[in-house]
Amino acid sequence: MDETEAIVAEIEDYCRRGGLAESTFGRRAVNDGKFVSRLRSGGGVTTKTISRVREFMRGRPVGPGKTAAAAAVARPGVSGVAAIDGTGTDKPSAAFRFYDNRQKYLLFVNTCSEKWVIAERVGMELTRITPRPPGLRVFDAGMGDGTVLTRLMRRMHGHFPTTPFLVVGKEISLEDVRLSLSRMSDRFFEHPAMVLVVTNLYYTESPWLMPRSLAAAASLNWQVVRLAGSTSHEFDEQIAALQPLLDNGWQVKASETTGNPLYVRPSVLVIYREDHELLLDPLIPRPGHTSGKYDLVVASQPYRARMPIEFKVERVLSPLARSLGPGGRMIVIHSYGDDPGLEIVQRVWPGENPFRARRNEVLAVLKKSLGRARRGLNFNAYSDRRSIFRYHMHTLPSEIGGSIGTSTLLAAWNAAVYVGQIDDQRLDEAITSRNYLDATRAVLRKHDGLWFLNESFVVSRKGA
Repeated sequence: MDETEAIVAEIEDYCRRGGLAESTFGRRAVNDGKFVSRLRSGGGVTTKTISRVREFMRGRPVGPGKTAAAAAVARPGVSGVAAIDGTGTDKPSAAFRFYDNRQKYLLFVNTCSEKWVIAERVGMELTRITPRPPGLRVFDAGMGDGTVLTRLMRRMHGHFPTTPFLVVGKEISLEDVRLSLSRMSDRFFEHPAMVLVVTNLYYTESPWLMPRSLAAAASLNWQVVRLAGSTSHEFDEQIAALQPLLDNGWQVKASETTGNPLYVRPSVLVIYREDHELLLDPLIPRPGHTSGKYDLVVASQPYRARMPIEFKVERVLSPLARSLGPGGRMIVIHSYGDDPGLEIVQRVWPGENPFRARRNEVLAVLKKSLGRARRGLNFNAYSDRRSIFRYHMHTLPSEIGGSIGTSTLLAAWNAAVYVGQIDDQRLDEAITSRNYLDATRAVLRKHDGLWFLNESFVVSRKGA
C-alpha cells in the first residue's frame, strides 16, 4: 500500500470515529470537498498536502480522548499508519503491517489448508487455456512462500509436459523469495524447458518487468542465472548460492510517511537451465522488452479485505487484467467471511466484518476502471457454488471431540484473527482475559472444527 492509500485509510477512520462526512472533512482540512473522492479515484497528492492533512487530524481529537492519527492505528488491517508516542510524535518505524507479521503468517500457513485448496482451484483454469508459441506464460501476483505456485507448476507439467514455460512471480519479501526458490530445483529437473522470473516490482510494473519512473528504470537490478548440470541437487546448490544476490536485490526501506516497505532497488531475477537456452530464447525476458500477454494470471489474496474497492481495482486488478494475452485468464481469490473464523472474531468484537466487498461489486468497479480497455474481456463472477470454496484448519477428530488442547485453541485463534485482519493493539486488549479462548472453544465445538471461505472470479480475454 502506498502513501495515498494510507492517508485515505486514516481519513476514513477519522471520519467514522468523529461522525464527519468526508466532503466536510475535505473542506475543513484542505478547502476541497471532493478531496477524498479524488484520492480514491487515483488522483495524485503531494507530500506537503499529506502532512497538512495529518496535522489537521492530530490537532482535532475524535472519539474518547484520541487524536485521529492515534485512532487510525487501531484500525484493523490498515498498514503504514504511524504510531503515536507519549509526546504525540509520529514514528513510522513503529507502524504495524498485518501481513508482515511472520509468526502469525507461518502459523496460519502450516495449520490451515488454504494454499493447497487455492492451488487446486487455480489448476482448474489450465483446462481452459490453449498455449500459443513460443510457450505458456504464467504470472503469480504474490508468490508468498511458493506453495501455491509450485503445486500449480506440477499440474502445468501434467497438462503441458513438453511446452516451454515462462513463470513470473512478484514478491517483495526476501524471506518469501528464499522459501519459494528453495522449492524450485525439482521443477527445473522435471520440466527443463522453463524460465523462472522473480521480481519485487509493484503491481503496476511487475507484469512488464519494468519500473514506470525513469529514475527507477535507470537503477534496475537485472540478473540472469543459467543453471548448469542436470540433477535437482545441482540446481538446488546453485539456487542456494544466490543468497548474497538476493540480500542485495531485495532490500527494502520504510516509507517516510507511512512506514510501509518499499524496494530500495527494483530487481528482476531470471533463472533457466543453460542446456535449454536455445529452445527458451524466445521466452527469455530482456530489459524493456517484456510484453506481458500472459495466459494465466494468479491473484490470490492480492489485497487487504478492508481496503476500498477502488484501490483494489486501480492498484492491483486493473494492471493485471491489462497484462492478459489472447485467450488469457486471470483468477482472483479473496476471503469471503460468513464462516466459523469470522464467528470467533465477532464473539470477541461484535459487529466486526472486514469482508464487505463481494466479487460482483469488485467486477463492476473493475469494468468501469478499465474503460475502453475492457473491450475483448469477459468478467465471470459465476455462481456461488462454483465461486465460493472452503478450506480447513488441520485437526484430528479426537482434538475437537474431547477436551480441546490449548495449542489447538491458540492455533485456531491465530487463524481467525489472521484472516480477520485484527491489529495487534486490539489483540493485546483481547488476550488480557480468557474470553477469546472461550469464544474459540465454543465455535470449534459448534462446527466440529474450524473452516474458512474464499471466493473466486475470473477475467478472461477473448482469443485472437
